[in-house]
Amino acid sequence: MSKLRFRVVEEAFHKKPVEVAAPAERPSEYFAKYVFNREKMFKYLPSKVYAKLIDVIDNGAALDRSIADEVANGMKRWAIEMGVTHYTHWFQPLTEGTAEKHDAFVEHDGKGGMLEEFSGKLLIQQEPDASSFPNGGIRNTFEARGYSAWDPSSPVFIVDDTLCIPTIFIAYTGESLDYKAPLLKALRAVNKAAVDVCQYFDPNVKKVITYLGWEQEYFLVDEGLYAARPDLLLTGRTLMGHEASKNQQLEDHYFGAIPTRVAAFMKDLEIQALELGIPVKTRHNEVAPNQFELAPIYEECNLAVDHNMLIMSLMRKIARNHGFRLLLHEKPFKGVNGSGKHNNWSLGTDTGVLLMAPGKTAEDNLRFITFVVNTLTAVYHHNGLLKASIMSATNTHRLGANEAPPAIISSFLGTQLSKVLDHLEESANEDLVSLGGKQGMKLDIPQIPELLIDNTDRNRTSPFAFTGNRFEFRAPGSESNCASAMIALNTAMADQLITFKKEVDALIDQGEPKISAIIKILRKYIKECKPIRFDGNGYSEEWKQEAARRGLDCETSCPIIFDNYLKPESIKIFESTGVMTRKELEARNEVKWDMYTKKIQIEARVLGDLVMNHIVPVAIEYQTKLIDNAYKMKSLFPEDEAKALSAENLAIIKQIAEHTAYIKERVDALVEARKVANKIEKEREKAIAYHDTIAPMLEQIRYHIDKLELIVDDQMWTLPKYRELLFIR
Repeated sequence: MSKLRFRVVEEAFHKKPVEVAAPAERPSEYFAKYVFNREKMFKYLPSKVYAKLIDVIDNGAALDRSIADEVANGMKRWAIEMGVTHYTHWFQPLTEGTAEKHDAFVEHDGKGGMLEEFSGKLLIQQEPDASSFPNGGIRNTFEARGYSAWDPSSPVFIVDDTLCIPTIFIAYTGESLDYKAPLLKALRAVNKAAVDVCQYFDPNVKKVITYLGWEQEYFLVDEGLYAARPDLLLTGRTLMGHEASKNQQLEDHYFGAIPTRVAAFMKDLEIQALELGIPVKTRHNEVAPNQFELAPIYEECNLAVDHNMLIMSLMRKIARNHGFRLLLHEKPFKGVNGSGKHNNWSLGTDTGVLLMAPGKTAEDNLRFITFVVNTLTAVYHHNGLLKASIMSATNTHRLGANEAPPAIISSFLGTQLSKVLDHLEESANEDLVSLGGKQGMKLDIPQIPELLIDNTDRNRTSPFAFTGNRFEFRAPGSESNCASAMIALNTAMADQLITFKKEVDALIDQGEPKISAIIKILRKYIKECKPIRFDGNGYSEEWKQEAARRGLDCETSCPIIFDNYLKPESIKIFESTGVMTRKELEARNEVKWDMYTKKIQIEARVLGDLVMNHIVPVAIEYQTKLIDNAYKMKSLFPEDEAKALSAENLAIIKQIAEHTAYIKERVDALVEARKVANKIEKEREKAIAYHDTIAPMLEQIRYHIDKLELIVDDQMWTLPKYRELLFIR
């Protein structure tokens, strides 16, 4: 195995960038080439069908099943012209990934031959086996039926030879078994609630759109090195490995020159992403070695979520074509930064107004403050729920690790916006605040133009920061489905806006002028949600103590954090907005606890296997060499001289014996602890047992393995080391 390590290291060193042929057209010309967008709809659908379908997409009109056959026929004509032979319903089960079953465009023609067929029924609905996906007990093997149903608001696209139809996934009994169904309900709820509030300021507003811009961080590792690390292969992270002498301390990787092999991968990815209608814009080196980031232009939230799920799949495939493996685990390497997926969230009207952006008039600014304050209030009241929405066995390793937001939800506003809210809280009702969008800054360098400076600084320790015209939710992990965070955030926001409107209307009914009523309620909320506002260092111990005094959720146990979904106030907002029922929430928590247990269980099994089949045998082999050397020294030199010459080797022999003895004893204890935990019937209690007893043992064992890595002869160590995994590109 040590030969494998050195062979793959050598091969990785000699790999060259893969040639990527750029399309002859400009990106604007091949953008959405493989997407059945409005341009294709207009071309391939009858005008009346096109008009009805656009009404469904834009206005949420009910889908008339009578047009389904004509839509399906138009899609099929376009797809066959593009060389497509199969179709699939593409959905997002509770696995954090996507699912698809490919069927060919063929049916019997009744004459012994075949014909290409794709009906409206096949477009609109299919029946996957719901019991084979995580469902929290909603479906069993003997009652397995589930339905996938077309989501017309997300366009159909082509991958390879398959037409992919974005769909929701629900149980036969109607409960959602995916992320898309509750996301669509949450977006509908926040749309209605936000429109009602917007009517105070502009009666022309008929629709409010939720926008999302995600920032996808990831690692790339040479595929040969990856294959020689069973822990990376099976768990997505290194369960052992001493940090390299040089990691990220020189801060020379962030925004540095992109390595040539990686640049070829990025070019290939961008071309294919643009062809699939994903508006990728930014690429750069991230902080840790071999860590990178990709970000698109923001889009409507449902579409942005679909595009993120699609691009993660695309990244995995393209990485392999370039001799890499993609790592989306939030913390694949200890001692360097982990990977997140910042969610830039905002609301905008169909009249072209960004509700999180300051305006030019006093009334515009009051509208802006109304939505900012309601956001803060929603985040304050449901900070535990928002934390639960981004928590997982993998993201736990990243949060609060002095590189990512802490596991306490707070919001950074910046000096100017904080002053505005403080002023509004203390001012008379008639005083409205004037807030400019940008302020100029001139530098004393002649060739540098005047810069436009945002009214907010950046606080990278804040999990939920206001960044000028949006809020940046930084806590989601790189591997997660953005929909999880977006469901919780938009549901909380919808409920909060509904409450706000009720309270304002009550004052208006009592004779209070509209503007005065709005300011009165906002002043109350500003005082109420003050505990969520924090502009300081989120990594500090003082903040943890202060957050607890403020009553914020400071729990760090992942399985217990999931309890926030089932608190009465959480169930209330999900049910009152029509997003999810108590039954659905309970089922999802069963899935979350089960998933947590299984991930820690797999890590424990992999670690035990590596210890007994790699680490301990190599350590003992090296120890035996040292023992042999000590005996030979004794035969060559006088006793006192031999003792002095062998002292260092004897000390190492003892260290190896102590480390291997501890490791073997703890691995045996780990096996017994798993047996005890596995007997626990309730998923919640089992997950807590894995968190409290088994997860800490993994770290204890790792400490001693990493010490052995520093001692054992490098030529004998079988697993690629951090310096190889992180610095060979």
